Amino acid sequence: MENESSVSEFFLRGISGFPEQQQLLYGLFLCMYLVTLTGNVLIILAIGCDPHLHTPMYFFLANLSFADMGLISSTVTKMLFNVQTRCHTISYTGCLTQMYFFLMFGDLDSFLLAVMAYDRYVAICHPLHYSTIMSAQVCALMLALCWVLTNIVALTHTLLMARLSFCVVGEIAHFFCDITPVLKLSCSDTHVNELMVFALGGTVLMVPFVCIVISYIHIVFAILKVRTPGGSTKAFSTCSSHLCVVCVFYGTLFSAYLCPPSVVSTEKDVAAAAMYTVVTPMLNPFIYSLRNKDMKGALKRLLCHRKFLS
Repeated sequence: MENESSVSEFFLRGISGFPEQQQLLYGLFLCMYLVTLTGNVLIILAIGCDPHLHTPMYFFLANLSFADMGLISSTVTKMLFNVQTRCHTISYTGCLTQMYFFLMFGDLDSFLLAVMAYDRYVAICHPLHYSTIMSAQVCALMLALCWVLTNIVALTHTLLMARLSFCVVGEIAHFFCDITPVLKLSCSDTHVNELMVFALGGTVLMVPFVCIVISYIHIVFAILKVRTPGGSTKAFSTCSSHLCVVCVFYGTLFSAYLCPPSVVSTEKDVAAAAMYTVVTPMLNPFIYSLRNKDMKGALKRLLCHRKFLS
């Protein structure tokens, strides 16, 4: 259905409704953005340059770092540009594009965390068959499936949004084009969109989460059966980083999207979304580098090698 909207742009409220806070928050978000890019690039380089990390777990971790960079870049860069130029508008096409990439990278994070949980499940519960089950071909297929599914979900939401009409130039009460704030500005019937947000959003959120929970239930039972001294500690240590990332990711995600809109204010909605889209991608490299000995060693070798070359 062709969009009949005469609106060519929207206003983005930004991270704060108070202009005097914008510059302070601009500096804070810029620092977090640069830290996120630096940390995730180092993770990818360390994994790529260290042959010891050419395993399924780190293969998916590198892709998670890429998805984290895409997630924060799709939301924060436009906000930083708007604050710097003091022009708080975003074109209609730009809004839909931003929505598509935000949904794609956000959903990709969720699916990758589920795949990584499955990888840990196979490694701990079926160690003798690990190399067969998690072969290079299987890993590539799982990654491709993650990309295909997330693109389908993001494209579905974006195309459904494109069919709506927007009769007046409105202010999006957010710092990026999230689905719900944009839907509130439409003068069309949004029931189909809201139904798909509930159906697809719930599926993308809950199915990977349930898979992660089931994987860790099996992992815990397998670890409890380990009889060798220190064996259970060693087995669980391989999962601790991933489990921390899962808790941070889903904790911020649930607080952002499962709270009833009538209960929380717009400012709290924006703060919760900032935790999910900005803080979580920034924390992930620190969690993996601080809690994973192999990752710490690879980062040290990478940085020492670069220092030697310089």
